[in-house]
Amino acid sequence: MNLTNELARQRNRDAAERTLMAWIRTCLSLISFGFGLDKIVAAIDQATGDPGPRPGVIVVALSFVFTGILAMTAAIVQHNRELRRLSRADYVYVESPRIAAATATLIALIGLLAMGILLSNWLS
Repeated sequence: MNLTNELARQRNRDAAERTLMAWIRTCLSLISFGFGLDKIVAAIDQATGDPGPRPGVIVVALSFVFTGILAMTAAIVQHNRELRRLSRADYVYVESPRIAAATATLIALIGLLAMGILLSNWLS
């Protein structure tokens, strides 16, 4: 095997590892945000004596947690596929699914859901 090719493969493997680490940070943030949102609202409700739970907050919080879990699963699958392709002698670059675009779309939908919940609470 050519040294230049092997060094290029190693750079690609390292890039795949960095990408997976970035996805771990992103997904951990999404899951933590969803969990924290629920806990913060519950603490505010308890401090003010308001009855809980609020279904809208629960739905939005669960949506963030679900998005984090879904994106992490997709990132692991993509990472493993890339490592398998890199180990083959006939490696050919293949366009990967756009996990970032899908995650951004889900977050935008969560934002629309949250806006709808806020508007319905405000209008009622």
